[in-house]
Amino acid sequence: MPQCIVGWDIGGAHIKAAVLDSSDTISNVYQVPCPLWRGIEFLKKAIAEILKKIPEKSCSHVITMTGELVDLFENRDQGVAKIIQVMQNSITGSELKVYAGLEGFLAPGQINRSHYKAIASANWLASASLTADKIKTGLFIDIGSTTTDILVLADHKVQAIGLTDYQRMISAELVYTGIIRTAVMSVAQSAYFKGQNMGLMAEYFATMADVFRLTGELNEAHDQTDTADGAEKNIPASAKRLSRMTGYEYSENDLPLWRQFAQNIKSQQKDKIKQACEKHLSRNYLSNGDFFIGAGVGRFLVKQIADDLGYPYLDFSALCEQKITHSNINTADCAPAVSVALLSERENRRS
Repeated sequence: MPQCIVGWDIGGAHIKAAVLDSSDTISNVYQVPCPLWRGIEFLKKAIAEILKKIPEKSCSHVITMTGELVDLFENRDQGVAKIIQVMQNSITGSELKVYAGLEGFLAPGQINRSHYKAIASANWLASASLTADKIKTGLFIDIGSTTTDILVLADHKVQAIGLTDYQRMISAELVYTGIIRTAVMSVAQSAYFKGQNMGLMAEYFATMADVFRLTGELNEAHDQTDTADGAEKNIPASAKRLSRMTGYEYSENDLPLWRQFAQNIKSQQKDKIKQACEKHLSRNYLSNGDFFIGAGVGRFLVKQIADDLGYPYLDFSALCEQKITHSNINTADCAPAVSVALLSERENRRS
């Protein structure tokens, strides 16, 4: 009998894992970079790195994924199949199940091509479903390094309009913006700078990690991605990268100017997410006393948006027992990995 369950969230840029011990407590969470688009060997290496860190060896494993989207694969079906195969080869001798959204957890031997659509990019549904189990009504918002998920919860159910990425982008339940990897040029095409509203260069000069480093809101442990120019991850280097967006020559003496510029870019991204939240609030499921539940490395923005709109805030980390004392990464940073572990344990109890 396995003594723990390891939940995995296999993305295209990071892999996250959460260990649920025999007392139903999250004892460890991990995040490692995985630039999967560069080759399948990066996935194998990232999985092996996490497995070495897990102290408990008698574990079952459950996975959810978004990495099937990367352009390494010909299509999503191929990506789903390859990721499952790599996981099977990496954890030989241990039980493995795959989260298939509304279809539940499936062993690899139960999976055929008809299941791939339900498996692909279903990590948001795991997090929202776990939250809905614990919160009757609320707005679940996960702001990650690359994307934002926004889901209405009502009557302990996820009131999702769409299931696929295509459907969810139409419904604004998936907003393709995040606080680390997102290019600044995709967030803002103009900004206030030196008292004027000016157009910005449509070049990959800077990312939102640079913006939030200058606003002082970036947890450096969350930034595991190369910078746009390959240079350092510090305040002067981030300011220099942002300066290239304007064509204005960088000077360290102008740091207050670049901090203000970063605040303007942040405001534009925050407003985009807030507008999507207001769209879902207009569906009239929530009252003013219902929570905005924040998950992901950018959940500090969820709290700010909740404050702006007059709703109470609840951190995802409050929804599960944890005893993590040694890491800069916590359960709310790895919500899908935590969620598939807990949902799998719940299913095991019922069977």
